[in-house]
Formats: sequence, C-alpha cells, structure tokens
Amino acid sequence: MSNINKIAELRKKREKARLGGGKKRIEKQHAKGKYTARERINLLIDKDSFEEFDMFVKHQNTNFDMEKNRPVGDGVVTGCGTVNGKLIYVYAQDFTVMGGSLSQTHAQKIVKIMEMATKVGAPLIGLNDSGGARVQEGVDALAGYADIFLRNVTASGVIPQISAIMGPCAGGAVYSPAITDFIIMNEQTSYMFVTGPKVVKTVLNENVSTKDLGGAKMHATKSGVSHFITENEEETIELIKNILSYIPSNNLEDPPTKATKDPIDRKCESLNSIIPDNPNKPYDVEDVVTNIVDDGEFLEVARNFAQNIVVGFARMNGQSVGVVANQPKVLAGVLDINASIKGARFIRFCDAFNIPLLVLEDVPGFLPGSNQEQNGIIRNGAKLLYAFAEATVPKITVIIRKAYGGAYCVMNSRHMRADIVYAWPSAEIAVMGPKGAVEIVFRKGAKKANDEETFLKEKEKEYKDNFANPYRAAEKGFIDDIIEPEFTRFRIIRSLEMLASKRDTNPPKKHGNIPL
Repeated sequence: MSNINKIAELRKKREKARLGGGKKRIEKQHAKGKYTARERINLLIDKDSFEEFDMFVKHQNTNFDMEKNRPVGDGVVTGCGTVNGKLIYVYAQDFTVMGGSLSQTHAQKIVKIMEMATKVGAPLIGLNDSGGARVQEGVDALAGYADIFLRNVTASGVIPQISAIMGPCAGGAVYSPAITDFIIMNEQTSYMFVTGPKVVKTVLNENVSTKDLGGAKMHATKSGVSHFITENEEETIELIKNILSYIPSNNLEDPPTKATKDPIDRKCESLNSIIPDNPNKPYDVEDVVTNIVDDGEFLEVARNFAQNIVVGFARMNGQSVGVVANQPKVLAGVLDINASIKGARFIRFCDAFNIPLLVLEDVPGFLPGSNQEQNGIIRNGAKLLYAFAEATVPKITVIIRKAYGGAYCVMNSRHMRADIVYAWPSAEIAVMGPKGAVEIVFRKGAKKANDEETFLKEKEKEYKDNFANPYRAAEKGFIDDIIEPEFTRFRIIRSLEMLASKRDTNPPKKHGNIPL
C-alpha cells in the first residue's frame, strides 16, 4: 500500500472515530437535548487548539462475546487544549458508545491525562456522561474507577479540578466528581446518585423520582453536592470558562489578573446608609460585595445551598479574591452546620491556589438547638475555624455589624492570623448581643430594682456604650482601623497591594487532622 493510500486510510479511520457510536445514536443524544462528547469539547476550548490522545484505543475484554464489539475510543474522548489561551486537560465521556460506560481501558485513558495535567500543572476538566461501570468487565471496571479516584486525590490542591455532570452519574462514578473542586449540574439532563430509584424501591420500598433522588436542584439546594446549577449545557460550558478566569493553573502560580477601568479610589457612598438603624433588621450582604468589587462582578459559589453564608470569586483592582460573607437576610447570618462546611471548603480551595481571602463579617453566633447539636455543629463548626486558622494566603476581614461570641473568633479574627482587620462604625464586637448579656450579668440586680424594665434598659444602654461598638477592640489592637464604609473598596485594595509579597507557613507535617 502506498503512502498516499495509508494517509487516506488514516483519515477514514479518524472520521469513523469522530462519529463515536454512529449517526443514529448521535441523533438520539441530540433528541435528549444533549451534545456529543466532541461537541462539548469544541464548545469549551479555543478553536483548533484540541490535541486528542488515544483516539484509536479499544477495550481488551473478551467476556460475554465483548471481543465482537470493540468501538474505537472506548466511550471517552481525552486530550488537551486551551480556554482563552490557558492550557487545560479534558475528558468527555461519550454516551453514544456503550452508554459512556467505564471499562478498564476507558479509565486508563482518563488516568493518562490526569497524570499529564498534574505533571504539567494545568487544570483538569471532566465532562461526565456515563451509565457507570461496564458490567461485562466486572472487577476490572471497578479497578478503573479506583485508579481515577487515586489520581483525583493526588492532584487535589495541586491543580484545579472541575466536574461538569452532563448526563447520568451513578454508583462509583459519583465519587470522582465528589473529590474535585467544583461540580456543575444542569437542570435538564444531570443526575447523580449512589443508587438509582429502582434499587431504592427494591431495598427500601421507597418510591422516589430520578429528579428528587439525584437531580440538579436537589443537589444544589439540599445535599450541597453541586456547587453550580445551570439551565443547559451551553451555560455549563460558559460557566467553566468563567471559573477558569479567576483561578491559577496550579498551586505554584498566582491567580490571573484582569485589567479594569473601575477606579481604585471609587467611593461606595451607598454603603454609608446600608446598615439599618434597627440591629435586628436584615440587609443583603451581596449589595456590599457588588459595591466594592471590580465592575460589580461576583461569581457566587453554591448560591442555593446554606444561603446564610455567601462565598464566591471577585476581583479587586484586577486581582482575584475569594469572598466569604455572612448573609443577614437568611437566618440573620448565623453559622450552622451547612454554612460552616460550605465556607470551610471554599476557604481551603482559595488557600490551596493562592487566592487572597476577603471576609465580610456580620454574625450573631452559631445556630442553637438540639437538631444542630445532635448533627454535630461542634465538629462541623470547627471545620470553618480550622480552615481560616490554617490558611496562609493574605486574609482581610471587615466587620460590618455583629461579631458575637465564638463566631467572632471563627470568622477570620486577628487571633486567627488575619493580616488586616477593619471595622465599620456600626460594628458590635462582644460575647453576645446587649439584651442577652444584660439579662445574664444583671439578673440579680434586676430582681432587686424598683422598676425591673427600666433598670434593664439602662444597663442595656450601658452595655452598648461599652461593648456594642468597635472601639474597645481597636483599643486592644484587635482591629487595625475603623473605616468609613464608602472607603471600603479603596482600603481593601491598598491592603491587598501591601500583602502581595506575604509569606507565611504552617509547621512541617504530613497533614493536619481536620475534624471531618
């Protein structure tokens, strides 16, 4: 055979490989509102930048006459490319080939690019759309999953890992995304569960729909498994690009910067009046965030889960920052189990990838009650404490209003190695709110007073004058400065510039023992 014929044969084989499971199955995929693996990759990466690996790989299984069905590529497309010029590695499971089921060979393809991404120092993107382990391969498929899990763990904190759930994700398949940094699900076609509705019905006699058991909305609002929920696949792909714009390629790089025309010294005059006169009245902390960050752009993470705390990415004078803020309009901004876990995980991501932390504090304490205690508020609240204390990136706190009790300590106080702590004049730093404190401290005196109500009101005013303000803490050096709200943006940016060369470390150790 001549070289020209060999080249023609190669082109023909490539063309066939690119069709995956064939035109009919591609049409079925489209009919479900889903793109194919290659279409998804083409939407994600820059034009003509994709380098595919292992296009012609075939599985090696001979059980159950599987040697008669050996499609090229074996149900997953792997390779590397660029997203807005940034190198990334990507795998996209191809549901048109054996339902995207995972074989040993399928897993080996994924493992190869995971190891390459870790060595090179580039983000790993997984586009998951699979029926799970290939039953015909038995333990070989299970071994393939374990090989992937190990690489996920090895790469954790070294390179960013993002998982987009584009279709079903069940059984062992869910644990690879669970180890990654961010999970995105779309409302139309995404499902995640350890066991499906049929198994639940058989074992527990419980009737539950696929959506209620493992749909995008459930995981975004109740389980907290999904960090982002989108309407469709196009929105998912754009979201991946947006996330990548805030984060570095690996743990040895600084986050990317983005030029902005938003002035450093822009005054945020509306912040001077955003805090209600009534300390029990809520406001939306996101109004504070969007006022002070560049161009009002804020990429919130886990928006629908534990809404009493807000976390996400923004920029200050072009520099990426991770924002952690108590949300007074939900449960008064109190810290509970879910909020603590959500905050801790985000903080640890930012710390792993050199993203400075900006904390906006308005917290009345930890949520009381038997439900919280029985489900481990002590253990879970300690996760947030641990994450802040462990973080060595630049850490800036602005106390907006309440900073009560142990929650004051936990929310990146000076005592947790915060580099800069500012307070607004409206800040209240105390063991607890004035009313509760007075009822404890002056309980006996109130009983002896002629007018108990008047006595308590006078003592409450006295307590407010002494403790429900930022000046006592400032006297002790726990607060660096009390600032006018309208200058918050300017003061934070100047602090970030000052902290740009910060170097801090923890004692040498294999790893700490976070209270999981």
